[in-house]
Amino acid sequence: MTNIELIKMSAKGQLVVPQDIRGIEGFRPGERFVAMRIKGGVVFKRVDLPNMKAEFEKISQEVVKQFRKQKIKRKDVVEAVKWAKQKSS
Repeated sequence: MTNIELIKMSAKGQLVVPQDIRGIEGFRPGERFVAMRIKGGVVFKRVDLPNMKAEFEKISQEVVKQFRKQKIKRKDVVEAVKWAKQKSS
């Protein structure tokens, strides 16, 4: 992208991706995006719905890997869930 473009949200909450960005990125009508809140804004990432299961599996594997690295056990997670449920009641 060579220029920064100002875009405006419609009354329906819609944002229009500028044509040059759509062309460079190959965005097509009907494609899906996930919106992720970050500090100071939002990032949109194109997602391929048939591959969402694979993406979830990849993230799940990373969570398991981190849990093992931190030596977090299943009972720790169960206790944390119980604690959170009690706090929300």
